[in-house]
Amino acid sequence: MTYYIYHIPGKKIGVTCDLNNRVTVQQGYEPGEYEILESSEDVDYISSKEIKLQEEYGYKVDAVPYKNLKRKREKDMNINVTEQTTTFPCPVDKLKGQLFDNIGKSWQTEHGKLHVTPKTIDWIMKNVKTSMYNNERCYVYNKAFARFYDNNNVFDKPTAVKCSKKPLKMFNNIRDWAEQRGLYDQGDPKTQLIKLQEEMGELAKATLENDTPEVIDAIGDMVVVLTNLAHLNNVHIETCIAEAYNVISKRTGKMINGTFVKDAN
Repeated sequence: MTYYIYHIPGKKIGVTCDLNNRVTVQQGYEPGEYEILESSEDVDYISSKEIKLQEEYGYKVDAVPYKNLKRKREKDMNINVTEQTTTFPCPVDKLKGQLFDNIGKSWQTEHGKLHVTPKTIDWIMKNVKTSMYNNERCYVYNKAFARFYDNNNVFDKPTAVKCSKKPLKMFNNIRDWAEQRGLYDQGDPKTQLIKLQEEMGELAKATLENDTPEVIDAIGDMVVVLTNLAHLNNVHIETCIAEAYNVISKRTGKMINGTFVKDAN
């Protein structure tokens, strides 16, 4: 599992293993409106790094490291199911975060099997009630929850909330440009792949001729094509870059004839 440290400028630095659910669906920030500062499969490293970055950027520092919070959430999300209700082990104001950390969790009731999905989280948060016996617990009625299933496809992804904030990166500008010109509606990955090969030829020519302005132009064009190619494959280029860096950052090796050759594992 890969953990990401994300930065929402002026707001916060946080950690998640699911950028779409945590940052876009839950908090309303589209790719390009936040940046990925670090990624790693080592939860201990990422937890320590998050706190250091929060200090460096001047944000409020989390009192509990991410690794401890993650384990606590996983341990604490032991719901209690009765004939009439499903009770969650946290107060209402903490429930949404815990539910998003437990996407995919399911449990059986007399009215059928219920699941935690982005769509059911919306329903739960609109209908949850604080327990009359314990303010640190809350519940929903199983029958009403099951009726929601009858009229909705709970596994559909909800539409992400758009944010009006100025994007951090050029990637969002590129996607906007492409969308306005119908590239995403009428284009396809194969066409973009051919375009990428054309731009690669331009880059090769410019490099061999030591034509710096043309090298800059070709590299820029390739980044635009790669951004659109990623989008047409239902991924974001920012995620591709983060995944690639997470792999290469662990590599060791040496330079041979102008090329970095990684060590054999």
